[in-house]
Amino acid sequence: MNMGKTFWPVYGLLSATLLLTGCFNEPQDKSLSTSEGRIKVAHLLPPRSGLTPLSDDAFKLSRWSTAETLVVLNSAGDAQPALSTKWQQINDTTWRFELRPNVRFHDDTPLTAQVVVNALSVAASATPKPRILDGVKLTAKAEGESSVLVTTEKRDPLLPQRLSSPQLAILSLNAYQENGVVNPVNTGTGPFILRSVDGTSSASLDRFEGYWGEKAKASGIDASFVPDGAARAAALRTGTADIIEAIPVSQAPLLEQSLVHEVPMPRTNTLYLNTAQGVMKDPAMRAAVRDAINRQQLVDNVYEKRADVAQGLLGPALSWAAQLRKPVTSPATPGIPGGATITLATFSDRAELPEVAVYLAQQLSAAGFTVKQVVREYAQIEADALAGKFDAFILSRATVLDSGDPVAYMYSDFSCEGSFNISQLCRPEIDAALKKAGETPAGEARRQAIMDAENLILASDAAIPMLHERVIQGESAALKNALRDPRERTLINSQTQLVTSEQNTASQ
Repeated sequence: MNMGKTFWPVYGLLSATLLLTGCFNEPQDKSLSTSEGRIKVAHLLPPRSGLTPLSDDAFKLSRWSTAETLVVLNSAGDAQPALSTKWQQINDTTWRFELRPNVRFHDDTPLTAQVVVNALSVAASATPKPRILDGVKLTAKAEGESSVLVTTEKRDPLLPQRLSSPQLAILSLNAYQENGVVNPVNTGTGPFILRSVDGTSSASLDRFEGYWGEKAKASGIDASFVPDGAARAAALRTGTADIIEAIPVSQAPLLEQSLVHEVPMPRTNTLYLNTAQGVMKDPAMRAAVRDAINRQQLVDNVYEKRADVAQGLLGPALSWAAQLRKPVTSPATPGIPGGATITLATFSDRAELPEVAVYLAQQLSAAGFTVKQVVREYAQIEADALAGKFDAFILSRATVLDSGDPVAYMYSDFSCEGSFNISQLCRPEIDAALKKAGETPAGEARRQAIMDAENLILASDAAIPMLHERVIQGESAALKNALRDPRERTLINSQTQLVTSEQNTASQ
């Protein structure tokens, strides 16, 4: 979700505005649209897999509050009740989940244990598997009509959090078709019914009058998929959309600032240094790089102050990280570069990264390094980065995956056997810390173990966090109670609504 600095000519903005207006099929009478209370959303990405919950399209279903999971996560990443009201670990590998009573799907069929077993079994046997189940063998079995036993091959203290993933949403039996297609239209349990999908252009949802919880205040949702960032920004200016996803950094200053909201993302722009070979094998050279980086310059100039200077690997999107972080003990003493030549690489798919590379090259050159830059598309550079062919690599990296927990990211990037270990890092003490964090049950003790592991990783200077990214969300003045979720799982819920100026005045 990095937004590049693209400057659009006036005629480009005009044509984008006209295009977007057509996408939304705006009624002639705008007051009619508002009085009906239908919320219009402009999304960044269109569906890629027909809105099947087994893909990343699942996050659209959760952002529309149409498909629900057994549990949800709070801001700290702890599991909270949803379609399951309570759960209990009954042995090392099995958990019992008790289902919420009197829940009906949008097709008027009841939520039962067998329906849940079917949904989880389909996900567990899917090819490819939902990302949340990578490396996890999961089985589900009904225990009566209202309880489900979920068993994993190995002990998994994060199983409840894992089941919060939108990719494990529970749909009615009618959603699962013989040809392997999973169709979410009219088969969820949320406060909004998905009524129709028009390919990759739009979707329509209505309020579900039979919802088990508080009924939606909005009468429906009209979603359009608008990859063009200037067109999405234009939608906020012209009032043709009420919620705008991912406004580009370059467009944000052109908008009414009261309508622009920045949401910290669990994504860190990090410089990975090669600890196995070359100049950066020397801890003193890595320390010299660490001290040479001017993070504030990157935030101010590349991200136009719409990012946060990094204090560690985990940023403000994880509200607990800063208060548990301790100073790094015994960091290496910086050496003298003496003109040493290093190769600094990144990829062009995220528009800010090549510009970050330019600033970093200047900073490192000023510190005494001779810097060569390599920039390619990600598909052409990933293999070389993982093979350790660069001294330094700039990466925009998600730090929590679908479980809401950063251990999987840390293990992948910084353990001896990590599958995404660009730094070629292998330290027994880091592996031991990650093992401890991974085995600790969810909660305060696990969070502290995670921060202890982060401390050791930072002490190695194998990865130097530079900044934490934000996503920019636009909301019309008439919109109330939109959700601003760092995990990008939620956007509209039962409380989200449009209000007229008269209603807004009366509530003040």
